[in-house]
Amino acid sequence: MGLDVGERRIGRLMKINGIRPIRTRRYKVTTDSQHRLGVAANLLGGDYLAAAPNQKWAGDISYIWTTEGWLYLAFVIDLFSRRVVGWADSDRMKKDLAIRALEMAVHLRKPRKDCIFHSGQKAGHWGSQYCSYDFQKKLLANGLVPSMSGKGNCYDNAAVETFFKSLKAEVLWRQTWPTQRQAETAIFQYINGFYNPRRRHSFLGGISPLAFEAKAAS
Repeated sequence: MGLDVGERRIGRLMKINGIRPIRTRRYKVTTDSQHRLGVAANLLGGDYLAAAPNQKWAGDISYIWTTEGWLYLAFVIDLFSRRVVGWADSDRMKKDLAIRALEMAVHLRKPRKDCIFHSGQKAGHWGSQYCSYDFQKKLLANGLVPSMSGKGNCYDNAAVETFFKSLKAEVLWRQTWPTQRQAETAIFQYINGFYNPRRRHSFLGGISPLAFEAKAAS
């Protein structure tokens, strides 16, 4: 809004109004790269910028604890606008978890044939999701080009990790979840009702992913 405000004043006003910052948590590694499955080259090389929608996508898998057990989440993000274009969840690391998220993204976006799909090298007890033959076959069938993070580099998919961090800090870590259904509903509402249409991103110049795409198209 163009206001010039000091850090101490912000802290004082937050204290007066009972406003507390949301604390993030330490990163937990969920990628096991010690495998010999279908590993692709890292085509992004750390370049997470895209000139237009559907040029570069990124995907990953994370988890949230509920009283009923772990809920696993797979997401696909368009790196042009940081919009979440596909997601899927399950109470187990099923073989098709990443595939279902990809299918949703393809159905929604109808990507160009040379769109890059970037992911980590997940395998071992976390499931050979992105390196599996079925997932690679699905990429090729839709004209997508596979790309993977460097071996053992769990921070090389930063855009998706940033989304997970926001989702967990702003929604999932703020309360306990008695059922997986409640967590699923909260995730759906966060993505469709807040993150994509309303959440402002400094990376996008202070506007939401949907507003950024609309501005680019105009």
